[in-house]
Amino acid sequence: MNLDRAILAFAGVMILASLALAHVLSPWWLLLTAFVGLNLLQASVTGFCPAAMVLRKLGVRSGCAFR
Repeated sequence: MNLDRAILAFAGVMILASLALAHVLSPWWLLLTAFVGLNLLQASVTGFCPAAMVLRKLGVRSGCAFR
């Protein structure tokens, strides 16, 4: 798995977890969904993604989008 796919998988897991927590516990968990969405939008414009930096340090090989 390269870095691009790992970022997309991580974002998907965070969104699904946020939706489940909002359904079970509190609608305030939807703020996490909004944060993930805003972070994805910001990363698409600037190319800067904090999760990519962390995953790269954990040894995930680079992809096309995040070098």
